[in-house]
Amino acid sequence: MNPLSKIPAVTDERSARLAGIGLMLLSIFMFSFGDALGKFLVATYSVGQLLWLRACAALIVLLPMIWRHRGEFLRLERPWLQLFRVMLSTMEVAAFFLATVYLPLADVVTYYLACPIFVTALSAIVLREHVGWRRWSAILIGFGGVLIALRPSAQTISWPAMIALSGSLSFAVLMLITRSLRATPDIVLASSQFIGTFALGALMSPFGWVTPGLGSLGLFAAAGCISVSALLCVNRSLKLAPASVVVPYQYSMIVWAVMFGYFVFGDVPQMATIAGAAIIIASGLYIFLRERKLGRGEAVVSPPV
Repeated sequence: MNPLSKIPAVTDERSARLAGIGLMLLSIFMFSFGDALGKFLVATYSVGQLLWLRACAALIVLLPMIWRHRGEFLRLERPWLQLFRVMLSTMEVAAFFLATVYLPLADVVTYYLACPIFVTALSAIVLREHVGWRRWSAILIGFGGVLIALRPSAQTISWPAMIALSGSLSFAVLMLITRSLRATPDIVLASSQFIGTFALGALMSPFGWVTPGLGSLGLFAAAGCISVSALLCVNRSLKLAPASVVVPYQYSMIVWAVMFGYFVFGDVPQMATIAGAAIIIASGLYIFLRERKLGRGEAVVSPPV
């Protein structure tokens, strides 16, 4: 067999991986831009309005795909667990944007970067999965990074920080449930999350309603479309390249959070936040690489949708 005949296959695989990395980086930029846009909007409008109008735009974009896969919604595995997942997803998205009202974007994102650490710890405690001493060490170091970023003291502990941290913990539980529901089609998982935020937003938005102008409606619509586009890019990225190749690039979200926070909102990141984020990222990457070596499921750290 001619060895040169393998070259096109290798080239195609390399191109697919590069495309996957590019799409992942693009999706993280869009997620970060959408988060910054949401933080900008909740300075004027309520979190309920953001959830509702953003979900309206997202569901309009997703409607053709929902219609095409409508039969999948009638054959859901473990429907009560699906419902709990939607409720959990809705609460954590509300917590994320509520925290951004009071905290710099980089601080909130730092807490969410700890999700892989929480997932691994909860897998051992709740699912009784075996976690060796190396990963437990990484978990403890990661928690240390969270504490550094949180700067715990009587003066610095605040309820917005607790909301952000509880949102991160909720997201970790959401990832565990999603892992157990991996047979459910992606479109069902994604659209059900937007349906949940639509319902909660519809309930919350009448309280403190501020009638948006055309420009603001355009921003709400953009926030919804951006979140859907980012989610589709993540899914496509994971189809083009292995998760072990593209997932580490998701940590670039902290770079965008710092940049948007500084240039848009004038937030100067504190050294404690930067140091904590660096420790969390290092611990999370170690856990990810360790799980890859052991052949376990690779958790994907997608920002809230």
